[in-house]
Amino acid sequence: MAKTSAAPLNLGSVPPPPATAGSSPRRRKRISLTVQYAVFVIVVAAVALQVDWAAVQEHFLDLGVARETFPDLLTVALRNTVLYTLGGYVLGFLLGLVLALMRLSSVPLHRWTALLYIEIFRGLPALVIFLVIGFGIPVAFPGFALPGGIYGQVALALGLVAAAYMAETFRAGIQAVPKGQLESARCLGMSHTRAMFSIVVPQALRIVVPPLTNELVLLFKDSSLAFVLGVTAATTELAKFGSDVAADQADSTPLVVAGLGYLLITVPLGILVRRLESRRAERG
Repeated sequence: MAKTSAAPLNLGSVPPPPATAGSSPRRRKRISLTVQYAVFVIVVAAVALQVDWAAVQEHFLDLGVARETFPDLLTVALRNTVLYTLGGYVLGFLLGLVLALMRLSSVPLHRWTALLYIEIFRGLPALVIFLVIGFGIPVAFPGFALPGGIYGQVALALGLVAAAYMAETFRAGIQAVPKGQLESARCLGMSHTRAMFSIVVPQALRIVVPPLTNELVLLFKDSSLAFVLGVTAATTELAKFGSDVAADQADSTPLVVAGLGYLLITVPLGILVRRLESRRAERG
């Protein structure tokens, strides 16, 4: 029986399969985005059609009631909110930097003290800290009054909470600085303390600017807890001011206006954080 040998296949001569029309990744992506946008528009339209806009305007968007909040909304409530936030931020910044250096210290007592503080104040709700400042300190230390009155109390409460979070931010920034920077400074004859504050800390601060700005946004919102300390008409902040006016007017529009007051500060700060992060990413 004669043997038959199969002819070798010439793979190089096989034509490629024809491209399927409309199957390109770019086209699929366009179709997917179109579907997502269409679903989003449909959902928003469906919700909007179910809303009783007349009732919303009457109870939340009454321009006449909104005008009653001015100018006290800006000259009293917003001003106090900014003062409370800045006072807490400055205290938190300074104390947080000290705690970060203690966490990186070679002395065990310093490290454990800073770690204990950070764990406690990050674990407790900010409301508890406000209550301790407002009612615990007067009981524990009769006759003692914090400087600045209500402003000092709010700044201390916000600062104690912020310091715990800022300390970890500072620590991460310091550890992100190459160790060669510190070693080079020591080789030039600088002491460890001088090298840290002259070389390492300034570089770490530039690294942690975005998260520190984000912490400012969080503190601005946490300042609404000042009401538990018994603020007056002259020391009220945005949330308390809006709540009081809403109760007087039997209308929720002042709460909406107070919320816009928060957005007046937090939205620009959020934009600033994103720009700082993008600029840092470009440099990195």
